[in-house]
Amino acid sequence: MALDRGSSSSSPLEAALAECTEALNCFLHNQFSESLEMLQPRTRESMYHALIYAIILEMQAMMTFEQEDIAHAGHTMKEAQEICQRFRRKNIVTGAFSGRTGGEACTEEELHAEVCYAECLLHRAALTFLQDENMVNFIKGGIKVRNSYLIYRELNSFMQPSPLPASSVRGHLEGGVALGIGAFNLTLSLFPPRILKLLEFAGFSGDKDYGLQQLHQGATTPNLRALLCTMLLLCYYTFLTFILGVGEDDFTEAEALLSPYLSRYPKSAIFLFFAGRIEEIKGNINEAIKKFEEGCSVQQAWKQFHHMCYWELMWCFAYKGMWKMAYFYADLLSKENRWSKAMYVYMKAAFLSMLPNGEPRPFGEDEVTLFRQVSSFKQKIAGKSPPTEKFAIRKARRYKASEHVPLPVPALEMMYMWNGFTVLRKQQELLEGTLDTLVKAEKQLQEVPASEYQVDDQCLVLLLKGLVLKHLRSPTEAEACFSAVHASEKRIRYDHYLVPNALLELSLLYVGQGRNEEAVRLLRRAKNNYKNYSMESRTLFRIHAVLSKLKAIQEENGADGVSPS
Repeated sequence: MALDRGSSSSSPLEAALAECTEALNCFLHNQFSESLEMLQPRTRESMYHALIYAIILEMQAMMTFEQEDIAHAGHTMKEAQEICQRFRRKNIVTGAFSGRTGGEACTEEELHAEVCYAECLLHRAALTFLQDENMVNFIKGGIKVRNSYLIYRELNSFMQPSPLPASSVRGHLEGGVALGIGAFNLTLSLFPPRILKLLEFAGFSGDKDYGLQQLHQGATTPNLRALLCTMLLLCYYTFLTFILGVGEDDFTEAEALLSPYLSRYPKSAIFLFFAGRIEEIKGNINEAIKKFEEGCSVQQAWKQFHHMCYWELMWCFAYKGMWKMAYFYADLLSKENRWSKAMYVYMKAAFLSMLPNGEPRPFGEDEVTLFRQVSSFKQKIAGKSPPTEKFAIRKARRYKASEHVPLPVPALEMMYMWNGFTVLRKQQELLEGTLDTLVKAEKQLQEVPASEYQVDDQCLVLLLKGLVLKHLRSPTEAEACFSAVHASEKRIRYDHYLVPNALLELSLLYVGQGRNEEAVRLLRRAKNNYKNYSMESRTLFRIHAVLSKLKAIQEENGADGVSPS
């Protein structure tokens, strides 16, 4: 049914959207306070002013991780939702957008109110998961997510069969729906099949290609949500596929999305950050360092953007084996940022432990003391400790004993957890330096007295050594390393994550050799035979990514053989 536009004028919407677009323009020019000042006066009367104002506060809260900021952002988003509610059709039911239920179709303003309301629900759910630890509030967050999903799905169904009549604000509405539908489909598609089946039972569904197509559409057409669609896609291409995937080498999409923004906003802190991230995962470490340092220098108003750059600078110097510089940025984060103090202190200790025994430590700090402090900084998000924190606390536990056994290469082990070896593989010199470090660690483990951690430590070094050898094109030696870890399965006492990860890495080695059927068998074994080990979700995400890739190859080739399911 055609949209009823007779009862609402588009001019108030048009004016509001223009003002909000200008406020976002200020934000991208690093004029954060000015952006909020432009929006604030109309947050009580305009759904778009209220929504964008709350989103900027939410971004700030998520970067500071201060509970006061999170609570304030949550309250502001709730107020924005109430403003949107004022403009929604009362007692709306399924089909009411188009008038299919027998009533009048929604006005253009009411449709905008629906998409803004759905967006508020989604943001409030995210803030709920960050702020509240009890199960009741966690369930409330889940209900908000489901209600948001249902609204987006209904709006999308309404807009698909018959495009809306042309109007000056239609593109903003379509961009809002594209953001919601794209975000849900892409996020849900990343989950391993067993979790996805549960979500599908609850009424959710995820199609990665459709999600990406919707987000690309929202990012590349003129609309208020183009920035949010772009940022989601950049996060996907430069973080999610990197950390939870198999380290794809195609940066075309990310660079194409970023290029027009960098041209228009060459000093924007957020886009300099993404520019640095792209250079980093391409293996251009020195270029990445320049971008991150520039991102810190262009503005001083929001230190939170500095912290994002500090984290990446920490890893860039770690890739180069410059442990004191890596320590310096971990130290800054431990003092200035609340996201994960346990992780920052662990990384400080890890970097110091990579230095030779006799070398002076910066600020007179001592890695043993730092490792012993890690557990005291434990925190919870959505009622649970983050997996990386739990991993760091468990690894640091061995330092509690007065006669402790040092971790062999803790910085390289954590680098593996963040999939950093896919960066190292782009630089032969860095790989060779890392191999030297691992060979020395291997030799040292052979010389020290036997301990309860000996087999675990030897297997860790073997896993990392196998990765480096694989990237140095020594597949036979790499396979021997991964197989040795698997063969030691029954003798490993603590680091049970090593075996499924060794099988995963061996399967990736086989994929590179075209031995796909063998790879699938190993992946199935890694997926089905091992439970309740450290960072299990991360490993399962990566296994899922490889199986999905192999399935796509098989379907493309129309080949028979072992099904990668």
